[in-house]
Amino acid sequence: MKNRTVSRILYGHVVDMGGIALRQPFPTQNVEQIDPFLLLHHADLEVPTNVEPDEAGVGPHPHRGFSPVTFIFKGGVHHRDSRGNDSVVYAGGAQWMNAGMGTIHSERPPHNIHELGGRQEIIQLWINSPARHKMDQPAYYPVQAAEVPTFNSEDGLVAVHVFAGELLGLKGAIPTNTEVNASTLDVKKGGKISIALPQNHSAFLYLLDGKLTLEGFGLVEEKNAVMFKADGDGITLEGLEDTRVLLMSGEPLNEEVVSYGPFVMNTQTQIMEAMRDYQKGKMGILIEE
Repeated sequence: MKNRTVSRILYGHVVDMGGIALRQPFPTQNVEQIDPFLLLHHADLEVPTNVEPDEAGVGPHPHRGFSPVTFIFKGGVHHRDSRGNDSVVYAGGAQWMNAGMGTIHSERPPHNIHELGGRQEIIQLWINSPARHKMDQPAYYPVQAAEVPTFNSEDGLVAVHVFAGELLGLKGAIPTNTEVNASTLDVKKGGKISIALPQNHSAFLYLLDGKLTLEGFGLVEEKNAVMFKADGDGITLEGLEDTRVLLMSGEPLNEEVVSYGPFVMNTQTQIMEAMRDYQKGKMGILIEE
């Protein structure tokens, strides 16, 4: 296997999103997207004990034209949306929503968050939808940890959890509207693994914590994303410490991206239409009860 070379290292600087401190390795001034991946937010939050879980987190807001995907590492997330979906996914699971033509959702801590330790650690990743699917009917796919197939390395020190697409001979449970491989890795110190990736895919990984070495590159430390060139058919890594990783690959869309807040479309006119449809209530109504 020919390992891909590293294009960029993107540090996850802290940004403020409505009073919530998040790390955002991309987009940056230099990297607008890793097509089809638009944005990555990593949050590790303590849920205040003086606030009801239903009042914490992120309240109702709209989306159109892409898939907001949430990977849960600590605690849980209570998702509700204007299409009638209502579920809680706990650590080790994920919530994958194809926003399509438009939906309104909220993401709150679950009622039992303090019994789980009071922390909520998540990554939210925005995955662009191709023009032909931007106005699809919305769809929502919750997956619990027990439903995620896991590959264990020969040395027993790396576990690869496959949520979507196909990696290491395992198929994820979540259907996607383009070719996307989504996985998380639990790498123990000294654990080593090679993972094949489609040559035509964009690919990146993000370290939530720890340190690892990438064969052909060297040291990568926590809170950094690694953007790979499309010049090989896989990657090889080794843990220098216990390390948690998000690894994504996806077929580039190579389409115009026009975004405004929670809407991602192909033209400015489509953005105006999204704003109008939201204001007219065409994306539904979410009343949290």
